[in-house]
Amino acid sequence: MTHTLILKKPLAFFDLETTGIDPMKDRIVEISIAKALPNGEVVIKTQRINPTIPIPIETSLIHGIYDEDIKDEPTFKTVARSMAQFLDGCDLGGYNCNRFDIPLLVEEFLRANVDFDLKNRRLIDVQRIFHMMEPRTLKAAYKFYCGKDLINAHSAEADTVATFEVLESMVVRYDGAIVNDEKGNEIIIGNDVDILNKLMLNNNVDLRGHMVYNKEGKEVVNFGKHKGTLVVDVLQKEPSFYDWILKSEFPLDTKRKLTEIKLRMFNKR
Repeated sequence: MTHTLILKKPLAFFDLETTGIDPMKDRIVEISIAKALPNGEVVIKTQRINPTIPIPIETSLIHGIYDEDIKDEPTFKTVARSMAQFLDGCDLGGYNCNRFDIPLLVEEFLRANVDFDLKNRRLIDVQRIFHMMEPRTLKAAYKFYCGKDLINAHSAEADTVATFEVLESMVVRYDGAIVNDEKGNEIIIGNDVDILNKLMLNNNVDLRGHMVYNKEGKEVVNFGKHKGTLVVDVLQKEPSFYDWILKSEFPLDTKRKLTEIKLRMFNKR
């Protein structure tokens, strides 16, 4: 398989089949990655995973993977380091990946004690571009942009490859089109990952948005009684807030980001 995207570094499209939709509690049962290389080559890697927890029957009925199917597969912790190496130096792409797949993947890496940093990665969510232009499902998007029916929908590999093909068609279809981001800034669509990444930008500090950046670029709490308050002010006035976050069922990514802020405060003393 080859591609026509103009890339400066690899762009790894991926899709997850999971035990559910909660990144904190649920686990991966299958991951498929289509890594697009700058030379036009696409390398596909698909791996089923033993989630170590039961797959609810209602979930199995959607993706067709049952406990019996994955009981002899490796756990994510077993393959985490090789998976991180395969994704090393890659930007990430997928369908609705910014809200679900990426947060869950990061949680899995953190649970496996593998540092998977997003700081230097651009995130391309094909669903976001699609909903800006043509609010539909992946199946409809594939039919609309590629003129083909999506066979084996909810199979990680089929969905991954379809998402990748949809983006290629989008880039051609919308080349030169002007859209506005959430802040009203004009963006001209083009075959450039940097441009596409601008459509994905938000003000989240952590992936789930428990903390966000305000207009001054400072971190503020985005939930509960402290919503809208600077994180550093909360940590100074209510030190127990930090311990509460770490001991409660918040994503590991949220806990990591809060710890980074706390350490930064400590180092400024």
